[in-house]
Parts: sequence; structure tokens; C-alpha cells
Amino acid sequence: MTLWIVVGIVAVIALWLIATYNGLVGGRNQAQTAWSQIDVQLKRRHDLIPNLVQVVKDAMGYEQETLTKVIQARNAAAAASGPAQAGPAEAALSQATHGLLALMENYPQLKANENVKQLQEELASTENKIAFARQFYNDSVNSYNTRRQSFPAVLAAASLGFGPMDLFTMPETEREVPKVALR
Repeated sequence: MTLWIVVGIVAVIALWLIATYNGLVGGRNQAQTAWSQIDVQLKRRHDLIPNLVQVVKDAMGYEQETLTKVIQARNAAAAASGPAQAGPAEAALSQATHGLLALMENYPQLKANENVKQLQEELASTENKIAFARQFYNDSVNSYNTRRQSFPAVLAAASLGFGPMDLFTMPETEREVPKVALR
């Protein structure tokens, strides 16, 4: 009788470990897949920006400093890996790109250029896709981290090799309300 009780307890613990392990693997894989989707959209943005800079380069010849900042920010963002590095690098790229787009408003010939319009639309669409992908990633990471930290999974998560995952966060400068000055 005692043997069957011990076997039953061992079986319950083994089933619990299997279920916990599989659940954590599923959560981690979902978060990693979500990061891959962000990565795809970031690469798309990284590919669009040089095209936009090239198209506006001739018309904005004396604005080389702005163009250089955009390219430097793009290169830094492309070199970033993981959410911890990508967040600040992508924020700097967004800021530089918004500066370029604002500056382009001063050039009527650029506003009328079909290539520029198309690139701006693609860039805006990509920005929206990045925002949705970032939200899905952060939801997936939050779900995984919550499961990992919840009882009873917390008892086995670390020993099974499941560490915390980083959220894709925005630096404080991205959270500030933009200042609009009407002339």
C-alpha cells in the first residue's frame, strides 16, 4: 500500500514538472516568436530609411547633418540585438526620422515627389506594424514572466533553466508629450 502511495506521489510530481516545463517552453517560444516579428518590422524600417534619405539627399543638400544623424541612428539600431539594446536604439532612430520628416515639410518639391510620398506611407505603415508587434511581444513576455513567477512554477522554473525575459520598452524621452509650437 505504501509503495502505491509513493508511486502515486512521484507520478503526480512528474506530471506537474512535465506540465510546468511544457507551459514555460510554450510561453518562452511565443515571446521569442513575437520578438522575431518585431525584428522583421525593424529590418523593414531599417531598409526603408536609406531609400528615403537617398531620395531626399539631392533636394536637401545643405541639410547633411540631419541626413547623417538619420543614417547613424539607423546603423546603431540595425546593430542592436535584443529588447534591452533595441529599445533605446530604435527610439533614437524614431527621433531622427521624425526630425527628417519634419524638415522635409520645408521642401515643396519633396512633398510633391511620388517616391517620397510612397516611402513616407510605407514608413508610417511599418511604424504601425512595429507598435502592434511590440505590444504583442510585451504581452507574451508578461504572460511568460507571470507564469514563471507564479506558484507552483516558481519552484521549478529557475532549476529548469527558465529565466526572466526583457520587455521591449521605450526610453523616457519617447514618453514625453511632444511640444507643438504654432507660429
